[in-house]
Amino acid sequence: MRIFDPHIHMTSRTTDDYQAMYDAGVRALVEPSFWLGQPRTSPASFFDYFDALLGWEPFRASQYGIAHHCTLALNPKEANDPRCTPVLDALPRYLVKDSVVAVGEIGYDSMTPAEDHALAAQLQLAADHGLPALVHTPHRDKLAGLHRTIDVIRESNLPPEFVLLDHLNETTVKAATDSGCWAGFSIYPDTKMDEDRMVTILRNHGTEKILVNSAADWGKSDPLKTRKVADAMLKAGFTEDDVDQVLWRNPVAFYGQSGRLQLDTPAPDALHEGNSILRGGE
Repeated sequence: MRIFDPHIHMTSRTTDDYQAMYDAGVRALVEPSFWLGQPRTSPASFFDYFDALLGWEPFRASQYGIAHHCTLALNPKEANDPRCTPVLDALPRYLVKDSVVAVGEIGYDSMTPAEDHALAAQLQLAADHGLPALVHTPHRDKLAGLHRTIDVIRESNLPPEFVLLDHLNETTVKAATDSGCWAGFSIYPDTKMDEDRMVTILRNHGTEKILVNSAADWGKSDPLKTRKVADAMLKAGFTEDDVDQVLWRNPVAFYGQSGRLQLDTPAPDALHEGNSILRGGE
């Protein structure tokens, strides 16, 4: 079984997680830039973070046989802080990097005018760079937030097939799929979705243009949720081909629109003096 986790925050995870993910079948992932929990106070802190997603984290993943890609953006929550908004002006120099496969996470947190501006500006950046967009739907007022998001997407220059609407649930799936966008579901303990609910959605809505992710981060989360969905699908009578479509071919098709996916991960070099992670260079 091959698995592509299209939304996971490995900056927040350990090397044990990488090993467990590989053992479970994960061979590729996308790490979206996001709010780190501690408010950032200047654009420079974003740039250090972006550099880590472009350099250190792909290197760390490669030691465990996993291809790492990222999406970069000013996230919705911090779009409200004027100290952070200059990130929007600097994004173009990052969006040309080879391992950046989308603009994201963008979208809404509290649905403020500042978030309106950041979402529209970053959809335009995605269109300008020929990149897809990973859109975070808000955790509060989710359906209203989804409709507002779709309105902004329709007014943008980015085609809906280049947009992934993420963190969906039963209340938002129909509006999302009717929009022509891709539909993303986060399988997360206690909040968001679980495996059985996801199987029901797949049974009711099919497997086309649907992505399943763990969204694992610094909260109570599980980086093996993608594999657990795959197992639940098989138990519910879905075929191995259905599982491969949802857990591999769909994320490859969506992020492949960037023209930048590199799914062949070179075998890691020998460890240096027993270190579990190589440091790179001499």
